[in-house]
Amino acid sequence: MSTDPETTETSPSEDTGTDAVEGAEGAGADVASDTEGTAPEGTGEDPAAEGTDGTGEAKAEAAAPELSEAAAELLAQQVERERIERRKAEKAGPITAGAKLTGTAADLLAAVRAVESGDKPVTTPFAKPEPAAPRRSAAPEAVRQPQPVPTEPGVPATETVESVRRVLAEGGAPETLAAQVAAALGEGGDDQLREDPWQLLRVPGVRPEQADGFARALLGAECAPDDERRGRAVIGWLLEQAALAGHTALEASALTAALAKQGVPDPDAATQSAIAEGEVLVFQDALDEPAVPVQRSDDASDEDTEAEERPVRVLIGLERYALAEESLADGLAKLINSVPKEDGSAADWEQAGAAKGSTGELIRAVAGHGLVLHTGGEASLEEPAALLRAAAGFGLRAWAAAHSPVGRDRFAALLTQSTESDSPAPGDGPRATTVAGLLSGAEGPGRDADGALDLDLLVVLDAPQLDVETAALVSESLPDGARLVLAGDPGVLWSAGPGRVFADLLVSKACPQVVSRRPDLGPVGELVSGIGIGELNQVEAPGKEVVIVPVRDAGEAVHRTVQLVADSVPRVIGVPAEQTVVITPGHGGAAGTRALNVALKERLNPGPGRFGGFDPGDRIAYSPTPGRTVPGRVVNADTDGLHLACAGGPVVVPKERVEQSVRHGWALTAHQAVGARWPAVVVVLPGDAAQALNRPWVYTAFSRADRHLSVVHGVDQALPRAVAEVPAKPRTTRLPVLLRPQVPAEV
Repeated sequence: MSTDPETTETSPSEDTGTDAVEGAEGAGADVASDTEGTAPEGTGEDPAAEGTDGTGEAKAEAAAPELSEAAAELLAQQVERERIERRKAEKAGPITAGAKLTGTAADLLAAVRAVESGDKPVTTPFAKPEPAAPRRSAAPEAVRQPQPVPTEPGVPATETVESVRRVLAEGGAPETLAAQVAAALGEGGDDQLREDPWQLLRVPGVRPEQADGFARALLGAECAPDDERRGRAVIGWLLEQAALAGHTALEASALTAALAKQGVPDPDAATQSAIAEGEVLVFQDALDEPAVPVQRSDDASDEDTEAEERPVRVLIGLERYALAEESLADGLAKLINSVPKEDGSAADWEQAGAAKGSTGELIRAVAGHGLVLHTGGEASLEEPAALLRAAAGFGLRAWAAAHSPVGRDRFAALLTQSTESDSPAPGDGPRATTVAGLLSGAEGPGRDADGALDLDLLVVLDAPQLDVETAALVSESLPDGARLVLAGDPGVLWSAGPGRVFADLLVSKACPQVVSRRPDLGPVGELVSGIGIGELNQVEAPGKEVVIVPVRDAGEAVHRTVQLVADSVPRVIGVPAEQTVVITPGHGGAAGTRALNVALKERLNPGPGRFGGFDPGDRIAYSPTPGRTVPGRVVNADTDGLHLACAGGPVVVPKERVEQSVRHGWALTAHQAVGARWPAVVVVLPGDAAQALNRPWVYTAFSRADRHLSVVHGVDQALPRAVAEVPAKPRTTRLPVLLRPQVPAEV
């Protein structure tokens, strides 16, 4: 490594003797803290990226003659979610309660029993929804025209917005929230707000103390901290904040602790009230290992002893994520236990499986199993590409789906390459799409007469980016007999949405796992491989493939970053500025994406920002839906909105949506950059980012570089400590437990 593209080599020093950095906090120690301030990925600061909520609430207008990709994706998710909920409602039997629970857990289960027995009338959370609308088949592929982004799918009526606006003004809340409140509460939202002012917490960005002030203004002396309405609303808010941090549920003890921090006088009573009203669900998951060894008495039966030795974890969760996780487990279990459709002769599969190394292992595993996991770095993508080419050669309808349009295009180019061991596929051969386009029908194979995806083999790339809702949509959309391969690098950051699907499947060992033996070559690949096992090694970089640029403060970090992107990297490395991306831990701060983008725009594309802060030629990061970021450029603007040229095609963003969904894109967070790679990457680590670093973040940021990596280094020993000692913050999920009873005893 070198200190500058034009100076001598050096290396970031390591410190193995310093005190260990304190590990990640528990799930409920402070649920809200995961989305505040300048935490990595800025879940609370970036309404244009992964921090906003509402993917499941949007509905496309039935009268629209043609849907945009974003609207089609939202509609597909809504339809699939309604179908999942309807199927769950048809399952007979109440939630099983454990007989060995005591204390708070027993109280929670007692509340559930009361609901089931009818002691307190409630609206059951499993009420059967209206029949889902029919699935929309994919339109024939054609030259894609610019598609306008809908102002807001499911826009509330003007009368509803105005009535809500009057209530907000009466309570002293910002009237600009009227449209969001009306969309969240629906028709009659004004009456709901008057009856329960804490419903304001259903709007993303509103905090409990703000809702309390609104409630005091409306209720006067009736407003009290122990109001049941407040307790239930705060519980919903905490669980939504937990979902933004990646949890699909929270342990009961963590939730009650978080409620106490929010000033709820009796957290246990508030939790029982929320359960009784059907606003949350409670689960009891048996743990693998006993918490405390139990002495077995001589007269105890084997069943009694097993029940005593197996502790139960009580979890509280929102119906939305609970249904998605259970549906995902059902879909995965179906794949695991099914016999794949017999496409191609056994001789074909045997011949293809004779390929050398882990490529042959992958093909042989897919030949006999409905679900296979494949792990590896960038070089390992050659293996699923070989699998898809071979499957297409057998006549299978083989598709790959990537997280981003950039990843899709890179893999599509890889599919066109043939190797000595691959025979050309007949017809069109295997093809690539994005996960979002596949599910919405905007691209990909479309749907068959039964509404399932019209394919035989699907390889999902960037699998760590699948959250539980997206993964459930994928698994439920597969036809009978189809094969699914989840492929990805387990070292990168997890999904922006709740869950850790790929990691949970790897831990569960429920299906075959193929580990690629293809290493990522070159100095960058060597450096990243070391980070993956917790080592920040010095690597030889004779061509200045890896450069370390020490800085003293954030101001110098911004200055050196602009210098690298605009001058040093193009001149010394030969990579132009438009092919270089900057990655930094957060959006805020003196060297966050906002500050860096301002400085980079001033140097690379100065202008007055006459189109809502943007000028033609500006690099942008466009977020069509929460959790997805598409890079692009500004073309122009007119009365229709801001015209963008994105990796997924031309897009028109209405003026009122620009601030929400578009930001400058010379500098990104690691979560925005995941799923894509660039010839050159500049990673900026200012001093105030030290606490935000962990191993997956460093691994993800560094591995986005193809040819050259510059590290603007201002965190001193925090970098090696993060790599060696700070793993990913844990997420509370139920998928491993849900899979456990459904898989065969021996896999």
